[in-house]
Amino acid sequence: MPHIVALLASPVHRYVGRPADGPAPAPPGELVEAIQVRAGLGIVGDRYFGRPAHRDAAVTVIAQESLPAGADLTQVRRNILTSGIAVDDLVGAVLTLDSGDGPVSLRVRRPANPCAWMDATIGPGAWRALRGRGGIRCAPLTDGVLRVGPVEVTISG
Repeated sequence: MPHIVALLASPVHRYVGRPADGPAPAPPGELVEAIQVRAGLGIVGDRYFGRPAHRDAAVTVIAQESLPAGADLTQVRRNILTSGIAVDDLVGAVLTLDSGDGPVSLRVRRPANPCAWMDATIGPGAWRALRGRGGIRCAPLTDGVLRVGPVEVTISG
């Protein structure tokens, strides 16, 4: 069964400046057990919530199977880490996730391409290894709550 492995809602941008300088410190509590998604706005408490420039890409999803061993959401800066869902194949589709509190639908707009920061946060070669596997950027279509744990998945056009 597919799972939501981890969730991240961070109020700050950690990757500013040059990757060689390293990321800004992580705020406490950015890895959470549940997130509240708002249609057209994003994840409550996240750095992209309600920002007009990010409404079509306010929620990011990445598959655990794409990550190098030991990497996590704090390094790749995606919101939802899944297992058992081939998220990189879903551009143009609607991904609906239900972790027990009702369905949350996300329109998959485009790939979430990795950047040079991946070599600084995960390790040398991570940027190249994540090309084509960096996850997806989504626009939230419905309000709801997602939680870590088993998740029912529906994919539609």
